[in-house]
Amino acid sequence: MVHLNVRNISQSFDEQKILKQINFSIDQGEFVSILGPSGSGKSTLFRIIGGIESPTSGDIILNDESIKNQPGSVSYTPQSPSLFPWRSVLDNVLLGQEIQGKRDRNTALQMIERAGLADYADAYPHELSGGMKQRVSFIRSVLSPQPLILLDEPFSALDEFTRTDMQQWLLSMWEEHKRSIIFVTHNIEEALFLSDRIIVLSNRPTSVQREITIPFKRPRNEDLLLSNDFLEFKKEIYKEMRASHLPS
Repeated sequence: MVHLNVRNISQSFDEQKILKQINFSIDQGEFVSILGPSGSGKSTLFRIIGGIESPTSGDIILNDESIKNQPGSVSYTPQSPSLFPWRSVLDNVLLGQEIQGKRDRNTALQMIERAGLADYADAYPHELSGGMKQRVSFIRSVLSPQPLILLDEPFSALDEFTRTDMQQWLLSMWEEHKRSIIFVTHNIEEALFLSDRIIVLSNRPTSVQREITIPFKRPRNEDLLLSNDFLEFKKEIYKEMRASHLPS
């Protein structure tokens, strides 16, 4: 089981306050997106949850234990795929397991095949497109033993159609394995399509402005993007985020 508590997280750099009293929780099997304007500190918050950066104050609790300043407690995928250029696709996928002393080659090959990369298992990162590299990163995250996956704007560099294909692929992988996922994005449509819940962040100093439960049934497909209900939710969230940009 997974239960993550982000408790009163604040962060400042050179006396400039970036994050202010961030609080939220994630439960087993949830897909939760963190949505906020550019520069609101989304990636900073992710690095804190991932144990890569230390907060000015607050704590990160995973299953009743603090994981603050403990990298490796969750699976963290930054914006770039971060594949090792000297390792093949298969060896990159197995990296998280190897760190834990495991190597499930057969399962890795099955997931590589499902991702449409069967012909690239022995290829190297420089031989892959951007979408292919992202798929390799996702497979590595799913195969890693950590109970929670953090994905930091993984589709931001992809064109619209590739992005939609990757979103659907990610959902199919998540629905099969039911890992808990926190997904950072500034794209309202992407957050709506993927998530069970959306956490909307304010402008700096950043706090949780609103939490929104998404009612759309699963599995989801591309038709949802053009439905009236989807567009109404998109308008609502847009207005919420727009309000945070207006001068007080």
